[in-house]
Amino acid sequence: MLEEYLRQFLEHLRYERNASQHTLRNYAIDLEQFRDYLINIGKGNEIKVNDIDHLTIREWMAHLYSQNKKKTSIARKLASLRTFFQFLVREGVLERNPARLVSRPRIEQKLPTTLSVEEVTKFIEMPDLSTDLGKRDRAILEFLYATGVRVSELVNLNLRDIDFREKVVRVTGKRRKQRVVPFGEYAAQALMLYLVEARPKFLANCPPSKRDEQAVFLNYQGTRITTRSVGRMVEKYIKQCADLHSISPHSLRHTFATHLLDKGADLRAIQELLGHARLSTTQIYTQVSMEKLIEEYTRTHPKS
Repeated sequence: MLEEYLRQFLEHLRYERNASQHTLRNYAIDLEQFRDYLINIGKGNEIKVNDIDHLTIREWMAHLYSQNKKKTSIARKLASLRTFFQFLVREGVLERNPARLVSRPRIEQKLPTTLSVEEVTKFIEMPDLSTDLGKRDRAILEFLYATGVRVSELVNLNLRDIDFREKVVRVTGKRRKQRVVPFGEYAAQALMLYLVEARPKFLANCPPSKRDEQAVFLNYQGTRITTRSVGRMVEKYIKQCADLHSISPHSLRHTFATHLLDKGADLRAIQELLGHARLSTTQIYTQVSMEKLIEEYTRTHPKS
């Protein structure tokens, strides 16, 4: 029955594919919504997966459209169904994947927000280094721009992951895949300042039973910082830097990749540094660079 296969699929993601908690949660939400839809239209929780065809899935897509769900959200839910049914095909439960016959919503591809070298330098230098939180925030911003790591990867860093001698960090990305990323002198100095002068004070604020001695980045209470806290921190400095357009922590990752590409870095190398599974994901940065090139041409050429 559907409920049992959903449970098996989530266990497969957790134990065999080493999916992150974030990924597991998204799959669970999408598939449970599909199950609830089947229940609401009278097909019930005891429906056999063999009875689910592409028409049923299309009807669910239409139902989501009627609820004014975003195209990106609908596309993600369809992708979740495709992965689920492909798992059942691989397990021999189904002969074919019914979700493959359902077209994905057409989504306008938005180019990632990036900053110029001057803008990112100004933004990174916003934190007040006379305060402990300022030292930590500066280290976080420098590190995000220097390495291009995801915020989820940054908050999970442990002290043993950082090699100051070689100036490299071992990052654990999606599906527990590890990669080694270099960082520069500015990030090294900011990180060392935080580790020596601020982190011990944060750690002292935390009861010994709750301390995470290995966590690199801590909040003022001495516990590991969260992605939400990093987001709030970035928003705080955006408000202080009024001439910057709206950015997010992920914008520093986009800026990292775009600046490397602008300076002639190989696209394959950028793919490795970002931890992208597919080169096509990295190729969006070529569009960002081309847009900037055209903009600069239009601005400066006498007969543009």
